Amino acid sequence: MPRSGHFTDIQEDVTVSLQAFRDGMSRLGAAVNVITSNGPCGRLGFTATAVCSISDTPPSLLVCMNRRSLQNGPIRQNGVFCVNTLSAGQQDLSGVFSGVGKLEMDDRFTHGKWATLETGSPVLVDAIVSFDCRIVQALEVNTHTLMIAEVLAVKNGSRATSLIYLNRRYHELHPET
Repeated sequence: MPRSGHFTDIQEDVTVSLQAFRDGMSRLGAAVNVITSNGPCGRLGFTATAVCSISDTPPSLLVCMNRRSLQNGPIRQNGVFCVNTLSAGQQDLSGVFSGVGKLEMDDRFTHGKWATLETGSPVLVDAIVSFDCRIVQALEVNTHTLMIAEVLAVKNGSRATSLIYLNRRYHELHPET
């Protein structure tokens, strides 16, 4: 059946190369978050952009983490985490928790001011927003673990400029006034 309108056939490449996929994903802007946890396996944290809401009834979200990460097992054993969304002035903190400087985990938490909410996970005091969560399910999908979590507490920060990662660089996103 012929197509109507202004459609052009695009040749489909049956296999998408790793580089083509990564290049395409770099064009998908995302908030920068520091995911923190504390529990039987100790305090830990990492930088992530793969975070999204799932539902508001009950409030729940999804965090994706590479299965090879040394923090993958411990965060799952802790059973809790906090998603701390960073502002534009917190690029350095993003680097600290992504491993820049190769700091020991305890030393990473000397950067920023931290508190706790319901789960005991570290909450960044000046984050744009923090979601304190309990993991309800973890799924192994290809190279990543998808952690589905129920949000137990939310701490909204003062209005600030958001930190976004797009085209392999940080950008500021200014809220409308």
